[in-house]
Amino acid sequence: MLREKQVKTVLNKLKKRDSWFLADYTANPYEGCSCNCQYCYIRGSKYGENLAEGLAVKANALEVLEEQLIVKSQKGQYGLVVLGSATDAYIHQEEQYRMAEGMLKLFLKYRFPVFISTKCTLVRRDIGLLKEIDKAAILPADLQPTLKRGVIFSVSVSTLDEKVSRTLEPGAATPLQRLQLLQEMKQEGFLAGVNAIPLLPFISDTEEELDKIIFAAKEHDADYILTGGLTLFGDQAADSKTLFYKFLERYDASLLPKYRQLYDHGYYTDPMYQKKLKDRAGKICERYSIRNSILG
Repeated sequence: MLREKQVKTVLNKLKKRDSWFLADYTANPYEGCSCNCQYCYIRGSKYGENLAEGLAVKANALEVLEEQLIVKSQKGQYGLVVLGSATDAYIHQEEQYRMAEGMLKLFLKYRFPVFISTKCTLVRRDIGLLKEIDKAAILPADLQPTLKRGVIFSVSVSTLDEKVSRTLEPGAATPLQRLQLLQEMKQEGFLAGVNAIPLLPFISDTEEELDKIIFAAKEHDADYILTGGLTLFGDQAADSKTLFYKFLERYDASLLPKYRQLYDHGYYTDPMYQKKLKDRAGKICERYSIRNSILG
């Protein structure tokens, strides 16, 4: 049984629309995540060293979410909701608690569009529900001429190396399973793509590895691939930088000086690295004729 938590709010309004995911809101049915990714940006002392051990279900989330959706819909404040921004909405415990499913039913009832990114295959259970949302959702006026869909679906892939994935993402489906899920969602008629976020410096952001990821996205019928760098926070035992550096010690200790040069000044890489990564990804996307944004 998961620890239960009472919450005062579920639907969180972003200060401005997310430029990558086109989302205006976020909603999370759980706290913590069974994928237990070592690089996760939400890691910190609050969650402990093991995200899976800190899992909690937001027991009153559906009641609170419906109250918020009523207000937003009455005001006509429609916008895409990221279902699972600080946790994967389809963690293993979702099979029992069905909180993500309950949220989707509310989004359908009040006609809110949804963005889902997952590393888990349980989302297959909700394909019928997602198809209804895809048709019924009301988009913000400025997105209506271009998006014309109520659901955006992504699988998250940081590396195609299954050994690296098993170490860094121990609770997630394998990269190949995620890509196969993507292809299934495309066959079901959804707008679907890959979030290659975060790419791992000197591991999966190289020309060769990035080419493999983008080619695999194309081969599995992705409409788009989004690429972004790795964030590493903190110096405490539970923080992502500490845990990722421990991984590097085992994986390839020669990378540690390179990472320190990239991250010791802060949690993110410098603008030059970001530009090079963006340019590299853009050229490969052109080569394989795949969009590097959701909208064309």
